[in-house]
Amino acid sequence: MARATVAETVGVVAGIVVPLVARGLIVRRPRVTALQQRLDVDARAVKRLQRLRRRYGPGPLRLRIPGRSLAVVLDARDARRVLEESPVPFSPATREKTAALRHFQPHAVLITDPPERPGRRALNERVLEPGRCHHLGEHFARVAGEEVDALLADAGEGAVVGYDELVPAYWRTVRRVVLGDGARDDTLVTDLLKSLRQDANWAYLKPRRDRVRARFDAELARHLARAEPRSLATLLPSDEVARGQVPHWLFAFDAAAIALVRATALLAAHPAELAAVQREADGGEREDGVPQHARAAVLEALRLWPTTPAVLREASEQTRWATGTLPAGTSFFTYAPFLHRDDERLASANSYDPSLWSGRPAVGNWPFVPFSAGPAGCPGRELVLLVTGEFLSRLVAARGLEPVAVAGVREGADLPGTLDPFGLRVRLTAPRSAPLAAV
Repeated sequence: MARATVAETVGVVAGIVVPLVARGLIVRRPRVTALQQRLDVDARAVKRLQRLRRRYGPGPLRLRIPGRSLAVVLDARDARRVLEESPVPFSPATREKTAALRHFQPHAVLITDPPERPGRRALNERVLEPGRCHHLGEHFARVAGEEVDALLADAGEGAVVGYDELVPAYWRTVRRVVLGDGARDDTLVTDLLKSLRQDANWAYLKPRRDRVRARFDAELARHLARAEPRSLATLLPSDEVARGQVPHWLFAFDAAAIALVRATALLAAHPAELAAVQREADGGEREDGVPQHARAAVLEALRLWPTTPAVLREASEQTRWATGTLPAGTSFFTYAPFLHRDDERLASANSYDPSLWSGRPAVGNWPFVPFSAGPAGCPGRELVLLVTGEFLSRLVAARGLEPVAVAGVREGADLPGTLDPFGLRVRLTAPRSAPLAAV
């Protein structure tokens, strides 16, 4: 099995792992993200892994980490194997992930021991309905439209919006979808979750704050106890383990909020794609209840700048590869930007190409893994795309967009490897005359 030199290992840790940790794997740190955008850290990381692949070949590359067996995945086929053969032998419950997620979601299926995992996975799938449009999809689309209308009510022609304006409106949508209308304005429950997630950035380096967790759990339980009709809460059993899945659903929507902001900036900078999303919205065209052009815009934002850049798995047994074997306990590190932005393998790696996501067959295309993949892939994928796509569709149906501050996002140009969502701004043009067809 190929093994990197000490210098190459230091390069991977310093050039890829440390920047990811500094940026915040669970909650992004705005100042660090802005600095990494200026340095284009992710583009540099992709080039580093390309150099290693040219030297050692495509097989997993073992790093020289004292006391650990850690391998970097350098090939899409190996990434596919690791993800499709989860949770056994490639467990998603790695030691780092478990230490992080226990801060705010100790019962989450991602860090569940194998005997309990099938039941918790089945629970998530019953509520989230992966692989199809959710049976409450029409109501969720209506909720997104109402929150976009509220956002735009006081935004006149020429208003400039970005993360600080779009994301609070999006979170009102999410709280209504997950917890019901009664949670619409309860910023406390999501603020407490964010505080715990900020602790999770430090994994086992920071003690868990049990009092904050208890306060969050109580606030969350108050909303779940209402089991408000036409919300995910009403579909949940009332036991502790079932309630313990909800923090991860909210966590997933937070990543989607970042993708929403980036997708908005991309559309503003690509008028032809913006027009396609607007035509779809004006005509009410949907496939399986979802606006496909808007959905593709969100997926393309996730391809270009994955909100889960580090995909981790830990082998529960020895695994065989074309170049040798790796022992049980080996951690596999898949750097999603490398799979998505590998310009040695992908013609449109660094350009905006939402056509990659046109039609259902493209959803499973490799090497794109914006929601992970395989048996441990995100069961809320379609629901998240429905809510986020509808929000984006309703926004551009109501207003045109013009770029203001879009940090190198230009039509026809290679896109930056790192894009700070907190600094993006677009201008809303005059209200559009074409009405959005009713869902």
